[in-house]
Parts: sequence; C-alpha cells; structure tokens
Amino acid sequence: MTETKFHGAPGPLRDFLFYMLTIRGRSPRTVEGYYIDLRTFLRYLKVRGSAGTDLGGVCIADMDIGILRKVSLSDVYDFLNYTMTERENGAKARARKVSSLRTFFNYLTVKERLLEDNPLKHLELPSVKRALPKHLTLEESIELMAAVDTKFPRRDYCILTLFLNCGVRLSELVGINLNDIRLGEGTIKVLGKGSKERIVYLNDACVFAIEQQLEERAGIQGASEEKALLLSSRGRRISPRRVEQIVADCLRAAGLEGQGYSPHKLRHTAATLLYQHGQVDIRVLKEILGHANLSTTELYTHVSNKQIESAAHKSPLSGVKMKKEKS
Repeated sequence: MTETKFHGAPGPLRDFLFYMLTIRGRSPRTVEGYYIDLRTFLRYLKVRGSAGTDLGGVCIADMDIGILRKVSLSDVYDFLNYTMTERENGAKARARKVSSLRTFFNYLTVKERLLEDNPLKHLELPSVKRALPKHLTLEESIELMAAVDTKFPRRDYCILTLFLNCGVRLSELVGINLNDIRLGEGTIKVLGKGSKERIVYLNDACVFAIEQQLEERAGIQGASEEKALLLSSRGRRISPRRVEQIVADCLRAAGLEGQGYSPHKLRHTAATLLYQHGQVDIRVLKEILGHANLSTTELYTHVSNKQIESAAHKSPLSGVKMKKEKS
C-alpha cells in the first residue's frame, strides 16, 4: 500500500494509517478498512446538516488536529445514526466503524498525545447478534469431496481437503508456497491475519492430497518457475476468486449449491467438525484456527440437535420409571 492510496487524507489520519501498517503490522486490507471508515466520519463532520450532500465528493485534506480536538461522543452518536438511517448500515457495519474510531482516537491520545483526553473512551460497540456459523454436516462434507470432477481434480481436491481438515482461511490457502511445506514433519506454514505466521499440522488425508497435487502441478507449464503450491492453468499462483469459483463448482456438483456455502463456510465446517466429532478442546481449536481471541473460537461451541438428544438419554435417571400401582 503506497501513500497515493491515502490521497486526500489529512495529516493525523495519514500518520495513523501508516502507523497501523508499518508499526503495528496490520494487513493492507485492514488498514484500507480503517481509512474508509474514518474518511466517511470526517466527511460527515464537515457537511453535517447540509441536506442532500454526497459524501463521496467531500474534501477532508484541510481537516487538522484542531477539528479532531472538538469531536465529542455526541458527534459519534449522530454519525452512527446517520449510517444507520441514511446508509442502511447494520449493527455489524456500525460496530466496525466504532472499532475504527476508537482505535484512531486512542492513537491520537496515547501514542501521539495530540489530545489531552480521549472523547471516545466510553464509546460502546453496538450490540451485534451472533448467528451460529453456517456449516456442512459430516455427510455433506464427504459428498462434497467425492464430487470433484474438474480439469485439475488433484488440485481442487487438495483445496477442499485443506479447507475441511485444517480450517485455513482463503488468503492463507492461496498464500502457501512450496518452501512452507514439510511433508516429512506433517506441517505447513501459513500467513494469517496481521501477518502472523503459524504452523498447521497435517493429517494423513492432507499429506496424501498435497502429494497428489504436487504430481499434477509438475505437469503444468511454467510450474517450475512459480513458488506457490496451488497454480492456475497458466502456471501462476491461483487467485482467491478462482478458488471461490472452484468451490462453487464442486458444491454444484454435490447438489449443495444455493445454500450460502463458500470457502469461509468450509472453514466454519472444519472448526465445527473438529469440535463436535473430534472432541477438540476449545483452546486447541483456537490455535488451529489462528484466532487472536478465545471469544471468537467460542462461536463454534454451539451444539447440534443430535448432541442435545444424546445428552437427554445420558441422564442417570433416564431408566427410572414409576412403579406400577398394586391392583
């Protein structure tokens, strides 16, 4: 990400974005999200009260620290109401904006000491309803893997295998290089959120799928010049979009299309199957998935109806019945 990416951003905002990118090591995508949220907020401050103003054309380059020192909690509440009523932002989108604002103003107060007091220190996150993650059942997962019938079946089977067994993210999958793989040790190294590396342990199915993929990969023109594990038909690193298309094709072949499944839902599936069928401890699952906080992993500890039914029959009183009355 270059400075031109933040063209038009005022000095304090630009400094914050580069601090998050270079010092805190946030990913370019995360920093761009900060930029969009904070730019929207500053544009709103500048034209607030002007009817029919399009925020997209508002210049904020001249907004200095003096303006930011005047920001109050009421200003943010007004902004969040605007995003809800005028921009139709849901609770999740508003929560992301609150997170961006809190991080920015904490930086101005604590790191740069440009503000004497943080006006947003008591700002709360909007309540977001946490829906249960959508996932395939064990039977559907097996059906999906059996439905691979594509131009590069070994590659595409390997993609599904790593998603469903290891729970890797899409960005982590496409980022795997040959030198990240240690089949003898049964591991691969992936680059997760925040550029954090972690080791993913491979089971026998994953090792076999990777070995098969490497054989198929060798037959692709230009493969010897590319360091990525997964290649396109042109011998280049496969794109996230292409992986999404492959997963969609396989879902269609398995009769599972139109149900909202995606590569990320396959990650949900891996986590759910590990927890429900593998009895993996929640703290271990956190490390497998590369979560920063245990609260994120706890979303996968939901229970199925079968588990509830099974638990009912395990009651120590399940066999106790009322004695028949004496006639």
